This record gives sequence, C-alpha cells and structure tokens, in this order.
Amino acid sequence: MTVVSVPTEAQLRAELAPVLGLADAAELDPDANLVVLGLSSLELMRMVGRWNKAGVPAVFEELVATPTLTAWLRHFAAIVAQGATNA
Repeated sequence: MTVVSVPTEAQLRAELAPVLGLADAAELDPDANLVVLGLSSLELMRMVGRWNKAGVPAVFEELVATPTLTAWLRHFAAIVAQGATNA
C-alpha cells in the first residue's frame, strides 16, 4: 500500500496565513478565494514545487482553478485516495 503524506488543514493554514497577511491562521475562512485574499500564482507555484519535492503530487492547475482551503483539502484527499487505490 502506497501512503502519500499530504498537508493537513492546520499545515495549509500555517503556510497560507503569512502569505495572506493574517496574524492568526484560524482567521482564514475555508471557503474564501485565496487569490482574492492575496495569494499570487507565483506563490502557489512555489508551494506546489515544495510539495512536489516532498513527494506530494499536487497539481497546480487544479489548485488554481478552485483556490479555497476547502477545495485544496479535497484535492489532497483525492491524492491520498488515489495512492490507496494504486497500492
């Protein structure tokens, strides 16, 4: 069985908060559009690059298409499910 370690909600919040200028990661509305809040496509590319280097097959196009914490958590859950299916 292949286990893929993906970022948790807490890890995503902690990574996004400083980029978005939030003092408290808990302030981030999970359904808020991260691009509208200030996430640039360049910063998202950097995040995806770090995740890919860590072995997380995050897909930039999917994350940028639905830039909310809720959608990203679904994306990472699908990666985990795919890893379990491929095992």
